[in-house]
Amino acid sequence: MRTENRRQCHNGVVKKNDHGTTGTSESFRIRGSIPDVPRETRWDRLWRPFWAIPAASVVAALVFGFLLPTWERGLSDAALKFVFEGGPDAAREVLGTIAASTISVTGLIFSITLVVLQLVSSQFSPRMLNGFLRNRIVQATLAMFLGTFVFSLTVIRYVWSEDEDITGFVPRASVSVAFLLVLGCLGLFLAFIRLITFSMRVANAISEIGEETMALAARIYPVQSDDAGPVQGPGWSPRPGDPREEIRVGSHGSLVWIDYRKLVSWSTEHQAVITVDRPVGDFLVEGQPLLRVWWDGELSDRDRRVLHSAIEVRTERELHQDVAFGLRQLVDIADRALSPGINDPATAAQCVQEIHRIFRYLVTVIEPSPYIADDDGRVRVVHQPQRIADMLYEVIREIHLYGADSAMIPRLLRTMVEDLVTAAADHSLPAVERARGILDDETDEDRDSDTANV
Repeated sequence: MRTENRRQCHNGVVKKNDHGTTGTSESFRIRGSIPDVPRETRWDRLWRPFWAIPAASVVAALVFGFLLPTWERGLSDAALKFVFEGGPDAAREVLGTIAASTISVTGLIFSITLVVLQLVSSQFSPRMLNGFLRNRIVQATLAMFLGTFVFSLTVIRYVWSEDEDITGFVPRASVSVAFLLVLGCLGLFLAFIRLITFSMRVANAISEIGEETMALAARIYPVQSDDAGPVQGPGWSPRPGDPREEIRVGSHGSLVWIDYRKLVSWSTEHQAVITVDRPVGDFLVEGQPLLRVWWDGELSDRDRRVLHSAIEVRTERELHQDVAFGLRQLVDIADRALSPGINDPATAAQCVQEIHRIFRYLVTVIEPSPYIADDDGRVRVVHQPQRIADMLYEVIREIHLYGADSAMIPRLLRTMVEDLVTAAADHSLPAVERARGILDDETDEDRDSDTANV
């Protein structure tokens, strides 16, 4: 591409670091490296909906219920001596009881799930519903009960008495499998009850959100200041008049996922530079520009499909690449706990303590560079990482706004900020001081108000 060389800072060549090795994208520990976030594959998208695993279980039970009795016909009685030994009437009664009980408990599980969803939405935050519905124990429990119900109904068709068929047939192995499935249902039902009791405790919910957010933060911001080396990556900036094409959003929703590797691969193949105009977590409107491709060529329909497939826009934010969303859930719980209708400052205090733990790590890390380079050290993607300073400021500002009249929250926020000052790296101190300014301004206003009253 003709304009690429003049756009790359320092002529597009990465300078050697202090250790004397030539910098490439592999040596860019902070600047120029691709964010280490797991890509969402088609397999992941297939099993993401709540109904996917239960639906697959029903289909598998239906197929297995047809095949197992057919296969069982060719076995001798000696091969089945350790399975069900009852006659046709006993087999029908067992399978009918299993089918009736499993579908009844399935209705109970569905009712409990709806009650928990309502509780989570009203007491904690509506943004926590996705995490509960994605829980594999909930999905597996519903799948196990539905699968057992369908398998029992399918097998009962093959139970023939002597007066119904000249040979008679009892699928003994199939009845035994149905009994084993019931034992599996009981185990998963106990696990489901344990999950429900665990999820309904607000302290556990807050801790789980904090753990997920902390794990994601460690992946997106992996390098702490003490471990950072002197390696610097390339920079990039366009010039007026450089050719470019826009990729617009096809639907409205939040930007939840960016496949950086696919963008780097495409731009490297076409000798282009792609700029991502919005950070993960932003709300997008249909038709709004999201990507810009800086190159001399013309995008084909296939190119646009490839670039669109590297971006995921959904109606709700998700904690896949969005650290700010984890913090948003904790802030929502704290705000709701501080509302006059709930008035639960202890829950808000737990949220502040969890936020404190997350930011104590974030203020020690180095933010990733917006410039992502290929293996030759040339910038191929320019994105907008979520800024730790902005997240810290918004969290402190919002919780302080709703908890200013509380006897506990302002003190906890000040303790948190004072501790962050001692733990923060030099480059993070201005962000912490900016957040502390919110508390200092409120203290000055209170002092002036007290003086006026005197």
